[in-house]
Amino acid sequence: MGEIRLEINELIEDLKFDEKGLIPVIVQDYKTGKVLMHAYMNEEALKKTIETGEAWYYSRSRRTLWHKGETSGNYQKVVDIAVDCDKDTLLLLVEQIGVACHTGNFSCFYRSLKGGASFIFHLENLLRERKKTLPENSYSAKLFREGKEKILQKLGEESIETIIAGMNGKKDEFIYEASDLLFHFLVSLIEENVEFREIIEELIRRHK
Repeated sequence: MGEIRLEINELIEDLKFDEKGLIPVIVQDYKTGKVLMHAYMNEEALKKTIETGEAWYYSRSRRTLWHKGETSGNYQKVVDIAVDCDKDTLLLLVEQIGVACHTGNFSCFYRSLKGGASFIFHLENLLRERKKTLPENSYSAKLFREGKEKILQKLGEESIETIIAGMNGKKDEFIYEASDLLFHFLVSLIEENVEFREIIEELIRRHK
């Protein structure tokens, strides 16, 4: 069966809000598919989200509506709203402006039991902080201090070493060198003021 398109009134009337009039919301970046955050809406927040095209939530701690990005500038432009099969959870597909998490991470789910893709975004944010603060005894800070030419030189060296490792056919060696390459690639992105997310978006565009 295909997707079912709902009308706004039908959507709201059909939902199962809890005893406090709330419904959980999972927020997902529509370009990367990454889960950004978990929040709650009441009926008013949902209506304002639909009317404005930007995400509004209900804060259980403050007991009030809040407009995502109102103070930080990290707005969420709503692309679509989906309902789960039990009608008690919403999925918000959004275009995330800036980052979703108050910690500065793109997603609130930046910590992972087994690492994974979320670690790339964590490492990216860490490297951006290194460039800003330039702490002593930091290899990445040393690269940023030396500038673009040195960074690109290291990127080239790591590329060659990764190719050589691949030609040698040793998996462990290839993984080691490819990890160095990815690290220096992230450093070069930050030096060029490019976000890793933008690379993903370009790959998605090519795939489409």
